Amino acid sequence: MKVHRFVGATAREALGLVREALGPEAMILANRNVDAGVEILACTELDYSGVLAVFEPDGSSGVAPAPAVAAPGMDAIMDEIRAMRDALATQMNQLAWAGEQQRKPAKAALLQKLTTLGFSTGLARQLAEKAPLDGDVEEALEWAKDVLVRNVDVLPDEERLLDGGGVFALIGPTGVGKTTTTAKLAARYVMRHGPGKLALITTDGYRIGAHEQLRIYGKILGVMVHSVKDEVDLRIALDELSNKHTVLIDTVGMSQRDQMVAEQVAMLSGTKVAVKRLLCLNATSTIETLNEVVRAYRGSGLEGCILTKLDEAATISNALDVVLRHRLCLYYLGIGQRVPEDLEVAQASSLVEQAFEQALAADYAPQEDKDWKPLLGIDGMRGANDTQGSHVA
Repeated sequence: MKVHRFVGATAREALGLVREALGPEAMILANRNVDAGVEILACTELDYSGVLAVFEPDGSSGVAPAPAVAAPGMDAIMDEIRAMRDALATQMNQLAWAGEQQRKPAKAALLQKLTTLGFSTGLARQLAEKAPLDGDVEEALEWAKDVLVRNVDVLPDEERLLDGGGVFALIGPTGVGKTTTTAKLAARYVMRHGPGKLALITTDGYRIGAHEQLRIYGKILGVMVHSVKDEVDLRIALDELSNKHTVLIDTVGMSQRDQMVAEQVAMLSGTKVAVKRLLCLNATSTIETLNEVVRAYRGSGLEGCILTKLDEAATISNALDVVLRHRLCLYYLGIGQRVPEDLEVAQASSLVEQAFEQALAADYAPQEDKDWKPLLGIDGMRGANDTQGSHVA
């Protein structure tokens, strides 16, 4: 086997020399720090395969085959190579982060600050890349706030929504607060137009007392509540309620990983009347969970979303991140259980300010520099948080 030696000023430079000389499939055998920088020993995949052949019983190298127990199998060797590659990638990420701190300390500080506030590394990196860093970090943070406010899409006019009417379905996972939010919206409508032009529909026949809960709200508001079981029932109900100005549908909650989610979306999309879907998102959920929920419930498109349980969330930066990533129009904020008081029309400026204030007020443990190196390395961020779909203008 022919082993090649490459030396570069940095690990990235040395690895670039390897790829240029031996190709992207080169086998990294070892690496170490030397006086000139970083040394990497590597060989071609063909050379390495030739060495492996001597360990195989049917090898054609003329070398007597070793007993099977005396040599590792191909899988074990490849696992070791992958582990070496991962270790090298981690080192390179750490070096890249250290270099970023030295070259652009303000940018690195802003990136670290935004990530500490709870935003994904993908969004934090976009903001840090575009931020004017002539001043201090606090000024850059104010700039980031302004950018977020401009990019958060919110309901432009609640009066226009209530006056326009139509059929709205509140969708989302179990326990996100769809029934309570439906009642809050119904109360806001009744206060403006009275109960005669409003109808409520529930499709939630799985939870014990689900129908009864909405019926109690409906009785208080003076609005009839209709129960449907399937798509046929829904079509019939909507036909019968065609004289109503507004219809609110409280749907059955289910996990975003349940295959019935697609069936529910199809049911709501298969009616003669256009059903506008409003996705309820739990502000206490993680970014990963919220992303899953949006992807599962999006279907052919969402009219908008409602953030619930803001009163229970330690920070809302995760939910705000998801709203931006998927470019959702944010209608309302659920801030408690009271009907109808605890429902607010979303305001971009106050929402962003709240996200920053909550995070800054929290008792965060300071992060050591070494803790940020693997997280904020360039390749590490590409793998951990893709920014596809998100946009900062």
